[in-house]
Amino acid sequence: MTMRYASYISPAGARTWGVVEGDTVYDLGPSGLNLAANLGDAVRDGVFGNVQPEQYSSAPAAAEAEITFLPPVTEPGKIICIGVNYRSHQEETGKVEQKAPTVFTRFADTQMGHLAPALMPASTTQYDYEGEMALVISKDAWHVSKEDAFDYVAGYGAYNDFSVRDWQRNASQWIPGKNFPGTGAFGPYLVPASDIEDLDSMVLETRVNGEVRQKAALGDLYFSIPELIEYVTGFTKLSAGDVIVTGTPGGVGLFMEPSGLLSDGDVVEVEVSGLGVLRNTVQRCE
Repeated sequence: MTMRYASYISPAGARTWGVVEGDTVYDLGPSGLNLAANLGDAVRDGVFGNVQPEQYSSAPAAAEAEITFLPPVTEPGKIICIGVNYRSHQEETGKVEQKAPTVFTRFADTQMGHLAPALMPASTTQYDYEGEMALVISKDAWHVSKEDAFDYVAGYGAYNDFSVRDWQRNASQWIPGKNFPGTGAFGPYLVPASDIEDLDSMVLETRVNGEVRQKAALGDLYFSIPELIEYVTGFTKLSAGDVIVTGTPGGVGLFMEPSGLLSDGDVVEVEVSGLGVLRNTVQRCE
C-alpha cells in the first residue's frame, strides 16, 4: 500500500502533519499523536514511512477537503533545483549535451502548498510553469556515490517551479526569477521512497486549464536521480529534510507558439504517477 503523508493546517487552525488515507487525514503531529513536531522532523527521526495503520487509526482525523495544505517539508534547510534536465527541454532551449547539471537554489519561504495561489508578480509579463518531481533527503549526505544514492532518499512529491521568466533571463544567474513569494508549489503529498516500485516508469504530466502541456516518464531525466545526488553532495552537504527538485520536461509556456505563458486565473496541475495531483491557480499581485 502506498502511504501518503501531508503537512497541513487543521480545521481547528493547528499546523501539523499526518497520513492521508482515502479522503481522511490522520493527525500525527503536535495536535494529534505527537510523533514528531513536523514532517521534516519525522524524516530526521526516522518516523516518516514507518507509521503503521494500527498507530494512526486512533489519531484525531479530519476530512481532506477541510484542511489547508502546506508544503510537505515546510522549512527545508536547502532547496536545490536542477535546470534543463529532460532532453525535450534541452532541445526547446538549445542547451543540449550538458557536461554537468545546471543548478540553482530556491528559498524555503517561496514555497506554498497544494491549492494555494501561485502568485504572479506585477513586475512580470512572463509567468510560467515547470512541472517537476522533487525528492527529500533522508539523512546527512556528503560525497555520496551514485551507487549509494537511493539510500539517502526519504520520499518523493510533485513540484511546480513557477518561473518569472523576464527576471530569470536578465542575466546568466536564474535565482531572481525563481524566488518570488508563492512560486514554489510542493505537494500535496510526500510518498515514501520505499513505496515506489518502478521510479523510471512513473509519468509526469502538467496541465493548464485541463490542456496537457508537458508529459514525460521520469526515466527520461538526462541526469538520473543518483547522478544528481552524487553531483550535489559533491559540493554541498545535505541534511535530512533537504529537497532536490529534479527538472522539468519540454513544453514550458515560454517556448510555445503561440505563447503558453500564464495569465491571472489559469489553473495549473502537476500530476506524477502515484504522487497525486498538485493544483494551483494563478493570482496576479498588484
